[in-house]
Formats: sequence, structure tokens, C-alpha cells
Amino acid sequence: MGAFEYAALDDKGRERKGVLEGDAPRQIRQQLREKGWVPLEVKPVKQRAARKSGGGFALSLGKRASSSDVAMITRQLATLIRSGIPVEEALGVTAQQVGKPHLEAMLASIRARVLEGHGLSLALSEYPQSFSEMYRATIAAGEQSGHLDVILERLADYAEGQQQIGQKMLLALIYPAVLTTVALLAVMFLTAYVVPQVVEVFASLKQELPPLTRVVIFVSDMLRGYGVYMIIAVIGAVMVFRSMMRSFTFRKSVHHFLLRMPLVGKMIKGVNTAVFARTCSTLLASGVPALEALHIGGQVITNIPMREAVEVAARQVREGTSLKMALQGTGYFPALMIHLVASGEASGRLDEMLLRSAESQERELETTRAAMLGVFEPLLILVMGGMVLVIVTAILMPILDLNTMIK
Repeated sequence: MGAFEYAALDDKGRERKGVLEGDAPRQIRQQLREKGWVPLEVKPVKQRAARKSGGGFALSLGKRASSSDVAMITRQLATLIRSGIPVEEALGVTAQQVGKPHLEAMLASIRARVLEGHGLSLALSEYPQSFSEMYRATIAAGEQSGHLDVILERLADYAEGQQQIGQKMLLALIYPAVLTTVALLAVMFLTAYVVPQVVEVFASLKQELPPLTRVVIFVSDMLRGYGVYMIIAVIGAVMVFRSMMRSFTFRKSVHHFLLRMPLVGKMIKGVNTAVFARTCSTLLASGVPALEALHIGGQVITNIPMREAVEVAARQVREGTSLKMALQGTGYFPALMIHLVASGEASGRLDEMLLRSAESQERELETTRAAMLGVFEPLLILVMGGMVLVIVTAILMPILDLNTMIK
């Protein structure tokens, strides 16, 4: 049985599209006719080779499931399977509820693979851009242990937790971004349009202008005369930088530089440490072997030097070194995490200790982020207010000088 995309006209003449399962296109057309619909097109859900980095296959629709989609799908599957519904039936019910054509097609294709006798983890491997290696390994461990419902619950908690962290970071950046944009636009408007009009008045009087006023006029002339070229230059520089970031060597150098920056480096280490610890904790609690959990946990680290350090640590653990010593040798992980890992190794509760470490790191990140925003917002207001004050002062100074001359 396979999954087929269809386009048909319903009994009211409206075009409908979706995905149905069947053995052949003829069966799909028959199902549509039984509903009173007129089939227009029926074709199998095609798959194409995915990128090397992912392996497997991906939907020809060109759309991947977002993190929120994956969290929703995982939670629904966990609820249904815990209720005693078979995996293939749970996939079918979830496909009907997602409300998005590309997700419906993806789940129908996964269900078809499960009906063919493949495991859920193998079926998910056809969509590596939507379901990560960590996700698939956890599912495989759940299938092997016979506790897939429990594993799906943990995965749902993990996915929702990561989604909440991302949303918090996005919301925290919205206000500073809006404030910065409005302030810059206000300054540019004053400099490019208000200042030139005032200057025309003083030019007609042939009055010598104060140095500050001349500087502001120079900046205003630069913006009016070369503003477009400046914008083009900035866009070009961004495009060149993005192109250079495709080079692994250059990207690694940039990541090294970011780690050495005082506050930014601390934030990067904290974010990657929290994600690494939580991922490893979820995998270990799900029954994934420690070495495999360490390898997969390293892949979720976005900073290249930190990821390479974890790969070295994994090799050391394979050779007999304790995880505590291997991670301590990298120099990237905080002392609290190292102590918790040592405690977890000694007590046999490594997954719990890693989870505590992740939660502790996330709380620290939240505190640091709040402190940074608390300082950044008033500082930005002061800087932009100072720039406006300079412009207003530059305009008022020749006016005051003119009043003095008249008196």
C-alpha cells in the first residue's frame, strides 16, 4: 500500500487536494468517486534523494516540518499510542488532524512504510530534514525496548521545551529590534531631511557655522549623496560574508572568534551546553547507548569548535576515559556540569544529572539574557537620545549665534 496525492472536484464544484492511501491510482479514483467527487489527478507521493548531510529521502513537495509541527505530531502520536492504538492507525489519525497538506502527505507516506513492515524509526529516516538523527535514534530505542509510548512522551516534552526556548529568545529580541529600527529611522530622517532645510536658511545669511554644525551637515550630505551606495555596500558585504561562511575553514574561524568574545562567548557556550546536556539526557533515559548518545548529542551543537571537542571526548570515552575527564579536557563546559556528570557516573544516574545540568544552564541563560536586555534597552535609549541631542544642538547653535549678532 502506498500514499497518493490527489486533486478532485467535490459535489459543489470546488477543487480539493489531499493524500489517500491505496494499492494503485485506480483504487484512489474509486475512493474519490464513492465520495461523489470527480478525480482530476492522482499521483504517488514522490521522494527524492536528500542532501548528503541527512541521507535517506525527503518529500518532493520541498517543505519540511517545522519544530512546532514536529512537537505537535509527537504529542499526538504519544497520546494515541499510550491509549493502545497501533502505530499505523495513530499515524493515520494524526495525518487527518495536522491540517497541512505537506504534513499529511509525509505522515501518509510514513504510515505506508510502516504497513509494509518497516519500523517507525526506519520510516522516519526518509525525512531527515524533518526528523533529526537524535529523534530517530530515540524512536529506535523505544521500539527495541517496547516502550514507544513513554519514549514519545519524552520526545514530545523535549520538542516542546526546545520550542519554548526558541520562542522566548525571539520574543526577547523583538522589543530591542523595534526600538533600534525606530531610533535609526528617526536619526536618518533628521539628518537627511530636517538638517538640509535648516542649512539653507543659514547659507542665505552667509553666516559662519559652528564646527559641530558643519560636522552634522557633512554627515547629512554624505547620507543624501551616497546613502543608496552605502546601503548597496552593506548588502554586498552581508552577501559576501554569507558566501564566505559556506567555507568550513572560515566558519570555524568565526566560531572560534565568537567563543573568545567576553559576553557573546559565554552565551554561545551556555546555549550549546544546555542543548547538548538535554539531548544526551533524553537519549540515555530512552535506552540509547552512552557512546551513541554522546555522538548524537555532539551533532546538535552548532558551534564547530565545541562540536569537534565533543567528538574528541567521545573517542576518549570509547578508549576508556571517564566522561567527566573527557568533557573537562575540552575546556568548554562549566564546572557545575562536570561535577554533575561525575556524580551521575558514580551513581549510575547520568541521565538525571545531565538533565539537572541542562535545567541549571537554561536558568542561568535566562538570567543573563534578562540582565543584558535590562542594560541594553536604557543604554540604547541614551545613545539614540544623545544622537538626537547632537543634531538638535547643531541646529540651535547657529540660531543662538544669530540672535546674539542681532542684539
